Amino acid sequence: MPIVVDSPHSGTDYPNDFGSVLEGLDLRRGEDTFIDRLYAHAPAHGATLIAAHFPRAYIDPNRSLHDIDEALLDAPWPGPVSPSRKTEIGAGLVWRVMGGRPMYSRQLSVAEVQQRIDRCWRPYHEALNSALAEAGAGGQPRWHLNVHSMPDDAYRRLGLPEKPLADVVLGNLDDTTSDEATMALLEASFRSHGYSVARNDPFKGVEIIRRSGAPDKAWHSVQIEVKRSLYMDGQFQPVAGFTRLQEAIDTALQALARHAKQVLAG
Repeated sequence: MPIVVDSPHSGTDYPNDFGSVLEGLDLRRGEDTFIDRLYAHAPAHGATLIAAHFPRAYIDPNRSLHDIDEALLDAPWPGPVSPSRKTEIGAGLVWRVMGGRPMYSRQLSVAEVQQRIDRCWRPYHEALNSALAEAGAGGQPRWHLNVHSMPDDAYRRLGLPEKPLADVVLGNLDDTTSDEATMALLEASFRSHGYSVARNDPFKGVEIIRRSGAPDKAWHSVQIEVKRSLYMDGQFQPVAGFTRLQEAIDTALQALARHAKQVLAG
């Protein structure tokens, strides 16, 4: 099926050259732990599943290569620099801050960051771009899900006025990266399992769906965030709700595959 699912933040293999002063659970706070496992049945529904092994705090594949945090570097960056709001809070291409605490006791060299780009960021995007190109071969419609988890205190962490957080947040950059039909079927699938769903609040999507979504070409890209407390505890262990959430995800994937077949059939 022309469906691609990518999990850029579920990696848990920490490179030996990371060098962060944070350790243990403090360092793991940035992970979308188990998201790759929650979507593990995607291939059974005909989808391609791509997941990072490296952690997002080492280098974040959901950031632009221009999203450089110059405060983290010991020398000027040799290429274009266009920091985003995420960079301003210390979570750019390479994270400077985690949970309000510095990630490093020193500045990183330009060579270190370039090595992370070449070893992790580029291979991830090469795999994702290849899968998307195959899914949309010949200009046919394609569907892409960029999947994540979110902390229960997401509004506070984002510096936004606090209010109840939905169980699931669907983001399509304010209706610019997918059509309404895709959003509606995903929303209905999660609601059918009793989950509350919000759209583009507080997460709209970032670099990956911006690059891959083009509804005018029938290339639909949606970011899906699920609340972490639904499936794991504060010690990064699965809880009883894991199976229920996975069943809801399977329902959504099944509905998307059925929808794709109908669209392709004309």
